[in-house]
Amino acid sequence: MLPKPLKARPAFEHQLSSIRTYAPGLALSAAVGIAAVALGRVEEAVFGAQWLEPLVLAIVLGAALRSLWVPPARCKAGIDFAAKTVLEIAIVMLGASVSAQTLLSVGPEMLIGVVAVVALVVPGAYLLGRAFGLPARMALLIACGNGICGNSAIAAVAPVIDADSDDVSAAIAFTAVLGVLVVLLLPVLGHAIHMPALSYGVLSGLTVYAVPQVLAAAAPMGAAAIQIGTLVKLVRVLMLGPITVVLSIMAATLPSEGRAEVAPRGMGLRAVPRAALIPPLFILGFLTMIALRSLGAIPDQALPVLDGGASVFTVIAMAALGLGVDARAVAAAGPRVIATVTMSLLLLVVLSLGLIALLAL
Repeated sequence: MLPKPLKARPAFEHQLSSIRTYAPGLALSAAVGIAAVALGRVEEAVFGAQWLEPLVLAIVLGAALRSLWVPPARCKAGIDFAAKTVLEIAIVMLGASVSAQTLLSVGPEMLIGVVAVVALVVPGAYLLGRAFGLPARMALLIACGNGICGNSAIAAVAPVIDADSDDVSAAIAFTAVLGVLVVLLLPVLGHAIHMPALSYGVLSGLTVYAVPQVLAAAAPMGAAAIQIGTLVKLVRVLMLGPITVVLSIMAATLPSEGRAEVAPRGMGLRAVPRAALIPPLFILGFLTMIALRSLGAIPDQALPVLDGGASVFTVIAMAALGLGVDARAVAAAGPRVIATVTMSLLLLVVLSLGLIALLAL
């Protein structure tokens, strides 16, 4: 009798087929991401700083390319894979940058205060977005971007609520521009009202979007402002986990707004399918990485690798999102997004100043 044919070859052929399916779109997304990083380095060399991060530049370049040239159909699977799966891997790796011990060093009163500000800003900004006529998912993206950590929060929340590429790109683009303006104008406000370094550090940590931007905004007030600003900012980053878990539970009840109905409108939490109550695996992975970092289970040597990997994967994912953007839809949403982002930021500043006054800093 002849031996039975081995099954390894069909499995290998299946893997090879998957690579062929995803490779063109992944390669295109990676190429746009590399161009964004290179442009960021040129920006830093010319201006002395990266005012627009590679993450933002990747979306802009991807969207610009998409407006001039439609990628062939064979690229679609890889672009979609990069925009979703690669992004989820990046979010898991991002969890290693947060340590519970560091966050607790800000003190219980400050910790509770920062959590309270975020808990008020996110729903408040969402309601502002809905009042300005934004779709529910875009309003949520802007709310989380303003309340938590800007572009990273928008990118993390997007797959949880099944947001469109157009919504993600518009939210990131306008939030990024306003984020740069905050970095430039916040020191002016701090000097104008003669804020002490500690108070100003708290204000910068609560209002500025990215950690590097916090450093830039707090630097004019000295080392103390930088230290407290960074710690407060890390507390905001930690809120990304609980917020995304809550949104994953709420996602099935969001209005369809032109897309296929996931659940009848107006459904309460009891009517949501049980599967919708389980947080996405990448959010569980994000929280697990925080726990491992806090327990010292991640070697210090691995932290720069994980941080660098998260940055690379996020840029590739943002390039993929840009490649799926309809520029006309983004432009149409412009005025409403600008109004929502601006008013949300003002709400955040008011609540932050209120917390500073309450804690008598």
